[in-house]
Amino acid sequence: MSRGVKILIASDAHIHDRADEVPPKLLEIIDSEKPFDIAVYAGDFTDEDVYQWFRTLGKITYAVEGNMDYLPLPEHETFMHPISQIRFGVVHGHQVRPRGNIVQLTEIAKRLRVNVLISGHTHAPLIRVFENILHINPGSLTGAWGGGGGTGIPSMIIATLYENGLEIRLIELAGRNVREKIHRYLFRGGTWIEA
Repeated sequence: MSRGVKILIASDAHIHDRADEVPPKLLEIIDSEKPFDIAVYAGDFTDEDVYQWFRTLGKITYAVEGNMDYLPLPEHETFMHPISQIRFGVVHGHQVRPRGNIVQLTEIAKRLRVNVLISGHTHAPLIRVFENILHINPGSLTGAWGGGGGTGIPSMIIATLYENGLEIRLIELAGRNVREKIHRYLFRGGTWIEA
């Protein structure tokens, strides 16, 4: 099996309005694994310096505008890496109500013609297949308050894309402890299967 394509997925840092910095333990993990093949950010940097830092983390970077961003970023992005036929879409998620409405997010994914939709805005991680769309929400990189909820736990995702699927590592900082949960999905015949 090839080494795969390493993807950093983050969102909702809200630096410097709701948080001061990325927690050092998460920053250590990012620094130890960079450069990523792809770095994806699902909105709400809130400051230009955080955006410029994030752009240094991946060989290719995709970022979208969040409802708290005032940066010249697109509302959505789509991409497909040559290693697979899996199409990715990225939105912040403030386009749907209530926050995290998976039915409406799935409608966005279908309009974008993607197999994976990466979103943020809820400040709570989510990895779930719904109507054959794999939804990935990394939560808040800093654990910042989310306005409409959230876990308050800093989190991010490091995924590995293979020809036939994805391995997704959800990384959370609970107190002083880093915890990881791995999810594996195969993509066969246009259908997601949890491995």
